[in-house]
Amino acid sequence: MTELAHRQCTPPVKGSPPLAGQQLDDYVAQLHEDWLLAADRLSMERDFIFRNFHETMAFVNAVAWVAHQQDHHPDMEIGYKHCLVRYSTHAIGGLSENDFICAARIEALF
Repeated sequence: MTELAHRQCTPPVKGSPPLAGQQLDDYVAQLHEDWLLAADRLSMERDFIFRNFHETMAFVNAVAWVAHQQDHHPDMEIGYKHCLVRYSTHAIGGLSENDFICAARIEALF
């Protein structure tokens, strides 16, 4: 588990700039390579693949628990054997440290 997974999310300050440049690259480097930045670098996503629907739903519920505990919620698209998780901090219009904390925590689940 990465050091990011041990941090706690903090409420974003509306109007703060999203992560960018080298700072953003440093955070991305701390996650699994399957996390993909959007072309505009304002969101990131990862598609988690499972053997069956039961495993998918167990993962979805675990992600929901992390989101509830951290009060930071991803967008998710759920299918029979996969769950696409997308992060972006809407209050700042891009990626924040909170997105990376939650991504690291759900990596630990997987």
